[in-house]
Amino acid sequence: MEATESSSKLYYTIGEVSKIFDVNASLIRFWEKEFDILQPKKNKKGNRLFTKKDVDNLHIIYHLVKERGYKLDGAKKKLKENKEDTLNEMEMIASLKKVRSFLVALKDEL
Repeated sequence: MEATESSSKLYYTIGEVSKIFDVNASLIRFWEKEFDILQPKKNKKGNRLFTKKDVDNLHIIYHLVKERGYKLDGAKKKLKENKEDTLNEMEMIASLKKVRSFLVALKDEL
């Protein structure tokens, strides 16, 4: 999963979002149907336009389903019950990954 390109961007297309998460656009559309927290806007042509909030919610869904191995029902339940805990957990994991990469780089220099 790549970091989002620009935090100043208002809307992301489904192609951009699928590229951020390195998944097919069909999976993003499927998750949109399955998870109530995803509410992308649609333009007159019907193209989905994802906001930063939608992308952030997709990060949570991606973390639960792809990284933690939750089934869809389990991920939905976790989001309803403990969204804040999940966010804190994601932040902690990201911090630990940064520390690990720093330590590995430091070790390689020795």
